Amino acid sequence: MKIFVALSLVFAATISGLSAQPAPASFAYVLQADALAKTKAAVVAQLTACGRDWLVLDARFSSEQPWTREDLATIRAGRAGRKVIAYLSIGEAEDYRVYWQPAWDANHDGKPDSGAPDFLLAQNPEWKGNYRVKYWQAAWQKIILVEVDQIMAAGFDGVYLDIVDGFETFEQVGKNFRDDRLNPETKQSYRRDMVDWVKFVAARARQSNPAALVIPQNGPQLLAHADFLATVDAVGVEDLFTNNDKLQKPADARFILECLAPLTTAHKPVLDVEYARSPAQRAKVQEQAARQGFVWIITDRQLKTLGESGK
Repeated sequence: MKIFVALSLVFAATISGLSAQPAPASFAYVLQADALAKTKAAVVAQLTACGRDWLVLDARFSSEQPWTREDLATIRAGRAGRKVIAYLSIGEAEDYRVYWQPAWDANHDGKPDSGAPDFLLAQNPEWKGNYRVKYWQAAWQKIILVEVDQIMAAGFDGVYLDIVDGFETFEQVGKNFRDDRLNPETKQSYRRDMVDWVKFVAARARQSNPAALVIPQNGPQLLAHADFLATVDAVGVEDLFTNNDKLQKPADARFILECLAPLTTAHKPVLDVEYARSPAQRAKVQEQAARQGFVWIITDRQLKTLGESGK
């Protein structure tokens, strides 16, 4: 009986709790909060007064200073129903995180050294300091689950999971992509491995707080999996309508919108993150996002500012 009850609680912890709380009308996405002001106290005051419903922040204020429970409580109290959510990359290792070991790439050539763990792969050529990982391996998952525990202990309301689309790296064959490509290590698809990984993270977060929000960024193809859809509370997407100051290719935008359809049918929010700079393109983002009923933010790609947001 005890085993059955425990398993039931873990299963229940993976189910979204969003239906019990309102969707946001706006949000902030700031990963370099120390750029907002000269002191943490000033940043806390600015975030408290920013008027946004949901705030996505890096799990630490800076490399030297963590957020405290008092910081987060103050920020949360600035708006009724506000949620403060921690950013966490689960599909890449970042060499500026506390878990990183210098010996993993001692010569900084972007390639793991002989003493690096088996899960670590080459550096992402588009983001210096970010390394691809075999996200399904237990050694990597153990590292990230420690991060999840620390995030929840700090008082965050949930996790915003980046590089959920990391499965695409393993689906690429030459210049083409093979959907649902089989992972020889797990004998299931790389997509299924990522679905399982997100569910595992969600269950861990909801052990501390059953109402913890779980929001993956990108990889909306995974919404075709019913258990993934049931687990997440929202999905973030980047560059849906624009690519900097160019309009996104219609076929690319249409593909993402089709992938997002199960989420919108389930009445869960889409958080649309755009980096357009020109007034004309920013206006188009707002028009397109409003037409779809998405919650939009237009901000800087380095995520150092509050940007502009609405619904």
